[in-house]
Amino acid sequence: MLNIQFSARYEKWDDYAEPLRKAFLENGLNVKLAQDLPPDEVDYIIYAPNGPVTDFTPYTKLKAVLNLWAGVEDVVGNETLTVPLCRMVDNGLSEGMTEWVTGHVLRHHLGMDTHIHGQDGVWRAGRVPPLARDRPIGILGLGALGQACGKALRMLNFPVSGWSRSEKNIHDITCHFGDDGLRAVLATSQTLVLLLPLTDATTHILNAETISLMPRGAVIINPGRGPLIDDDALLNALASGQISRATLDVFATEPLPPEHPYWAHPNVTVTPHIASETRVDTAAQVIADNVKRGENGEPFAHVVDRTAGY
Repeated sequence: MLNIQFSARYEKWDDYAEPLRKAFLENGLNVKLAQDLPPDEVDYIIYAPNGPVTDFTPYTKLKAVLNLWAGVEDVVGNETLTVPLCRMVDNGLSEGMTEWVTGHVLRHHLGMDTHIHGQDGVWRAGRVPPLARDRPIGILGLGALGQACGKALRMLNFPVSGWSRSEKNIHDITCHFGDDGLRAVLATSQTLVLLLPLTDATTHILNAETISLMPRGAVIINPGRGPLIDDDALLNALASGQISRATLDVFATEPLPPEHPYWAHPNVTVTPHIASETRVDTAAQVIADNVKRGENGEPFAHVVDRTAGY
């Protein structure tokens, strides 16, 4: 029997317990799943950084840590974690992110706020947006989420270019990498979507210099990580008109403090880190599949590169 410890927020236990047990059973795995097991008996940890485990040293039998979140920046630097750490790459997560990103891209592209907030008796006709084919979209980050969003936007006929730290080749998306590639994407992006992991190299990747490379009046959409953006630089760019609007789902400090200027800014939309969350049923299948891989002597899926940080 495998001993698997669930180490996440305790209020999530009731959501995950039965779907996980069902997924393990369907994969032919005999599992004892619990929140609190003797550390030296644990084979796998299902993990979120807000859970109780911060020191992995007592887990002497541990084979892998299976993250419930797509982001791993809060655990990747933990020196006590020496076994494989696996990111959550889940179809449900990708679908949710694609829906959120596509919705906000279309909202800004079509200028929907003009009419949603203009219910005042004024007939605002004659404001015709360009067609999607004439509105270039840039995506920073071409992992599973970035690729899913890029493909959906291409289906709507937006020209899509993307940037990643390493070279990629994705059908129907113009791919760039490196410093020159970043400048090329920024220079054409009338709407920019941020889906990068947070590392030392990506912190404040959008700053005064890089924002100045974008077309004047561009839109920024950030469902990735808050510190990808230098907040002061973005507020200055909004004040000058360099950036016309921003939709932000993630922030350097969460919850976003009530006094933060984003809340009251007329051209900023704040959403409370809801762009996409792990879906319990599909995530349970991803976790069970990875445990089965480990028990069959196969490589784990979605293993984090500790050097790169994601």
